[in-house]
Amino acid sequence: MGGTPILVGGTGLYVRTLLEGIAPVPNIDPAIRAEVRALSVADAYAALSREDAPAAGRLRPSDTTRVARALEVVRSTGRPLADWQREKNGGIGNIVHLSPLLLLPDSDWLATRIDARFVAMLESGAVEEVDALIARDLDPALPAMRAIGVPEIAAWRAGALSRDEMVDRAQAASRQYAKRQRTWFRHQPPAEWKRERQFYDSHCINIATSFLIDGLTR
Repeated sequence: MGGTPILVGGTGLYVRTLLEGIAPVPNIDPAIRAEVRALSVADAYAALSREDAPAAGRLRPSDTTRVARALEVVRSTGRPLADWQREKNGGIGNIVHLSPLLLLPDSDWLATRIDARFVAMLESGAVEEVDALIARDLDPALPAMRAIGVPEIAAWRAGALSRDEMVDRAQAASRQYAKRQRTWFRHQPPAEWKRERQFYDSHCINIATSFLIDGLTR
């Protein structure tokens, strides 16, 4: 009690939600959700292009999760997701004082540590975790089954990849994700937020965003 909380994270949309709030989208009609989630990503994107063209223009055609979300929102509520997002509520950004710091380490330095982290994960139970997921016979489209490293390890366990191929693909996927994070943090946060490219040490693994919340009210 009485201390200064420090929030550290690397997922930009979670940070934005914390500060700006979340769109008050009503619960999606279960029948509509099931119908949308049963579509292939190509069909869902084509439908989204017809029903909410601006959303389709903002999204990658291969982004299964976000395409489905935008489509189910417009079908269930009759309003585009962007409309709801303009009505965000619940954020804390206007009631606290922030001292934000974005850590943007050198990309080569970061890539080396990302690769090392995946090897360490393999040695610390990642394979057993994926085996447990496989044993549950889950839908491959579920987020848990598409998490970085899971498809690659599952393919290796099924004999579709060699171990070296599995490691190479999972490490590459992690580096690509970090690159997208870096791009997001470079352009999305306010320009006045401090960007630090030198302040990191050997324990840093991924891009980090830190906030010191100095007070409960402005």
